[in-house]
Amino acid sequence: MKTVDLIVCSATEFYDQLRKDENGRYRSWEYCYGHFMEARQKESPDVDYLSLQLAVYLASWGMYRGSSFLLQKDYRIHIPVVSELLNPKYNPLAGIECIEYRKTEVQDLLKDINAYISNYYNKIRLQVKEETPKNKLSDTLITKILMGTLGCVPAYDRYFITGLRDQKVSTGLYNIRSLLKLVDFYEENKEILEAAREGLKVNGMPYPQMKLLDMGFWQIGFELDTNKGLQVAH
Repeated sequence: MKTVDLIVCSATEFYDQLRKDENGRYRSWEYCYGHFMEARQKESPDVDYLSLQLAVYLASWGMYRGSSFLLQKDYRIHIPVVSELLNPKYNPLAGIECIEYRKTEVQDLLKDINAYISNYYNKIRLQVKEETPKNKLSDTLITKILMGTLGCVPAYDRYFITGLRDQKVSTGLYNIRSLLKLVDFYEENKEILEAAREGLKVNGMPYPQMKLLDMGFWQIGFELDTNKGLQVAH
């Protein structure tokens, strides 16, 4: 099976599983993303409520495990990040089409929000740990926040990275170079991927292109992990 066909099958499988359980935990992405996209259209969005949505989404997606510094804080710790994410300057990133990442100004916007998120949570992490962390802030946390609020990058977690590497589409590192390889993949297979995306909706809006890739590669990585020795045809 070609990689693009595998992505479509895997993303569709993931989406279909969501539809079977209206209270499934992975639906928290839909709620979070939907509320943030709606908030961008309001003059005075409720940042407290959006912070709660972000916290629930992150918890559902594994970012509040026992070792996480976030577990020691309440949901309002996210308010400054929510306020920054709602800055109109980041509108070009909201639900972005992959090809837009070829623009330098868009890449610069992503670098800006990456830096803000990293700097903010690093300070919180230092308060909780009471010592200088040995490692930089997890790219998983940064990308899950961006996926949940802007839908602009895949969440670079273990399963996504495993799927990405297995299909040899890009590296498992979160950087512009990796994203541009995903852009190339999407554009090369756009007709097939867009046809699949037509059936994926959240609050009447289509799933972002990056979410389609996120689901597809995540599902591949998940199946590789739970079915030891699974061989996926290329």
